Amino acid sequence: MNGAIMQRAIGFAIATIAFSSLSGAPAVAHGGGEIASRNLDQRESRAAPIDVAALLTAARGAPPMICALASRSVRGYGWGDWSDAPVTPLSSVISISRDEFDTRDLPAADVQRLLAGLASDDACVREMSVRLIGTQKAEAVGSELVTRLGAADAGLRAVAALGLGFVEAHNGIDPLIRSLRDPVVDVRANSAWALGRIENGKALPPLVNLFSDDAEKVREAAVIAVGHMESTSTVQALIRVVRQDNSPRVRRVAAWALGQLEARDAIDALSGVLAHDADVGVREMAAWALGSIEDRRGAAPLAAAIRSDAEDRVRETAVWSLGQLEDRGSIDILGAATGDRSPRVRATAAWAIGQLDEGSKAPAGLLRLLSDDNDDVRLKAAWALGQVEDPGALPAIRTAMSAEKNDRVRKALIRALMKSGGGSEAALTQLLNSSDPQVREAAVRGLAGRNSFDPWPWPWPRPRPFP
Repeated sequence: MNGAIMQRAIGFAIATIAFSSLSGAPAVAHGGGEIASRNLDQRESRAAPIDVAALLTAARGAPPMICALASRSVRGYGWGDWSDAPVTPLSSVISISRDEFDTRDLPAADVQRLLAGLASDDACVREMSVRLIGTQKAEAVGSELVTRLGAADAGLRAVAALGLGFVEAHNGIDPLIRSLRDPVVDVRANSAWALGRIENGKALPPLVNLFSDDAEKVREAAVIAVGHMESTSTVQALIRVVRQDNSPRVRRVAAWALGQLEARDAIDALSGVLAHDADVGVREMAAWALGSIEDRRGAAPLAAAIRSDAEDRVRETAVWSLGQLEDRGSIDILGAATGDRSPRVRATAAWAIGQLDEGSKAPAGLLRLLSDDNDDVRLKAAWALGQVEDPGALPAIRTAMSAEKNDRVRKALIRALMKSGGGSEAALTQLLNSSDPQVREAAVRGLAGRNSFDPWPWPWPRPRPFP
């Protein structure tokens, strides 16, 4: 393979690994280019889009094996799945089924090749080697990785720490704790990340000590690791971080950790962060954390954010969190949020209203959403009306049914009609005589009883902003 093709292959593999973000790990190695040096922000629809032009340029001329594995990673967040199409652009060149690429219990000779690959001067070789090692049992590779954690080469120490985290090697706990004092940033960061994967409480004190590390990457990894350990003993330290750290990335993950720990003692701190932090990502995560804690003391700061935050994503997450609290006293603010300028906020407001106990009166704003320009907003509004079960909403539901063109929304409206008391014999007969098979199917479900509907459309807002 000539140098140009190799360069493109490496670039393609690296881009794909970054795209799929299988593990959310910190840096793989130091030197030869920093690969995946930060956790990819898992705000899928909010993250910067991948550079498609650069990806396709790197893909041209790449070896088929590399291209096949990379394309599977993009498609399925892994090495493949059970449902690939029978003919793809690469299938005439190379075929790798799930059975043909089983990475479990690799032969000892292959494991040794991968372990040797950790010391390669080629970044792509190191990346693939450590990820394949990560598919093995800790008993098979843990001791070898611990040995490499003590290597003189900092890049090898960093990738060894990564491997120990992948396999969750308990014999690596003490060596990883010692590596938290390594002079190299990447080694400290990966060691903190690995200890978070292993989740042994012995690591908590040294991880908390890293909250004052000079390197942002290390502090971020340590905070995330602590958040995974589910110990409330760290709450006060996390509160200091979310209030005082000079890095928005670190403050953001501290807010996540407090939400993950459901730390009720952090309500005041998170409320202050939501109101005053200058970074939109931090405010968004603070809103998420208040919903995750599910304490009604969070309702007032969430309502304030819904009314006044300039960023759509913060208002949307605040609405979602208010729905999580299931506080009927929030119905007015949620009703007002149905008039928000952002369709995502309006849709999530409809969902949140549907989260409240059934038997309430449907807010006027929810009824107006039945004629919203956005399909998803109308879908969630119809679903919410089915949850609310307000007979007073029947005229609006019937009007919307007569005008609705979207199949899913029509089905949701029929569900709302049935659950709101509109399933009379005459109404059902009219629906059963419809020329639209989707409408007839929904009518049959209605006749079968209220539980015949799946919990669709289950309009869970898009994935929350986890680290």
